[in-house]
Parts: sequence; C-alpha cells; structure tokens
Amino acid sequence: MSSGSFSLFLFAAVIVAAIPGPGILYVAARTLGGGRQAGMASTFGTALGGCVHVVAGGIGISALILASAQLFTALKLVGALYLVWLGLRTFRDAGQVLPEPVNAVRHERAFREGVMVEALNPKTAAFFLAFIPQFVDPMAGQPSLQFIALGLISVTLNTLADVVAVIFAAKARDALMTRSHAVRRLRQGSGLVMAGLGVSLALARRPASG
Repeated sequence: MSSGSFSLFLFAAVIVAAIPGPGILYVAARTLGGGRQAGMASTFGTALGGCVHVVAGGIGISALILASAQLFTALKLVGALYLVWLGLRTFRDAGQVLPEPVNAVRHERAFREGVMVEALNPKTAAFFLAFIPQFVDPMAGQPSLQFIALGLISVTLNTLADVVAVIFAAKARDALMTRSHAVRRLRQGSGLVMAGLGVSLALARRPASG
C-alpha cells in the first residue's frame, strides 16, 4: 500500500472511530452501571471480539456468514438475545452493592461479555467487509494479511475511542455516587440502553450482496 492510500485509510478510520455508535454506547452503559474498571474491561473485551471479526473477514468466514441469510439471522438473533439478557440483568441488579472481591469477579465477567457481544454482532463483520477492502492493494500481494493488518489498526482506533467514552462516563458516574437513588437509576438506565442495543441488532437487515 502506498503512503497516500495508507494516510487516507487512517483518516477514514479515525473519522469512523470518532463517530458515536453502538460500541461506544455499550461500553458507556457498562461504565455507568458498573464503574470505570467494568467499562475498561468491557472495552478490551469488545476489542478482542472485533479482532475475531477481523481474522474471520481476512480468511473469508465473515463473507460466508453474510452471504447466507440463515447464518446471518441466527448470529444476529443470538447476539441480540445476549444483549437483551445482559440489559435486563443489569436493570434487575441495579440496587445491589457488592464487596470489592465480588466486583473484581464482575470485571472479569464484563471482559468476557464484551468479547461475546462484539463477536456475536454480524453488523461488525459487515462493516469490516465493506470498509477495509477499499484500501487493500491487490498488486501488493497477500490481500488477506493486508485486510487483517488494516482491520487491527481499525480495532485499535475504535478501542481508543471507547476508552475516551469510558473516561467521560466514569466521571459522570462519580459525580452521582453520593446519591444512592441516582446511582440506582443510572444502573437501570444502562441496562435499558444495553437491552435497546439488543433490540436494534435484532431488527438489523442483512446487507445486500453484490
């Protein structure tokens, strides 16, 4: 890839990362509901889930999923149900205050759930397959490796944007921590946001082929 093409890719990837989307809303909701560490754990979890899509896209698995209406729908519904379940659980547990050791376990769980949420989202696969091939240079050889390399850069930029969202969400949460009623409402709201993201995913349509 020429330096000009790579610069154009970086510019486009930064713009895409900076635009608030479902990923930023998800990690912000996890931060509002569970605090900064839970938000960071979710961020690194979604980053790993994004890497799964990058590798799957590079070796052709994502294209197979998007080409099949049945596979796309199945993955979409599993991911949507998982998000809705996470949201309802967060809403249900909004009033609980747990000791620090239990919170540490929750942060590990937040990481695993972040991986699952992103890996089960076929919209992420569709994005990478639509965005990255525009910058792959067929004349340079190894298009799969180019795809994966550019995808990992994109995931890194998206993760940095998520970290910024977590920082701001954590500050907003800290400002309300002295009011238990407000904290409970905040956690309930974060649960509703996650459930809403699940509903949105369930309604997503498979991208038109060709």
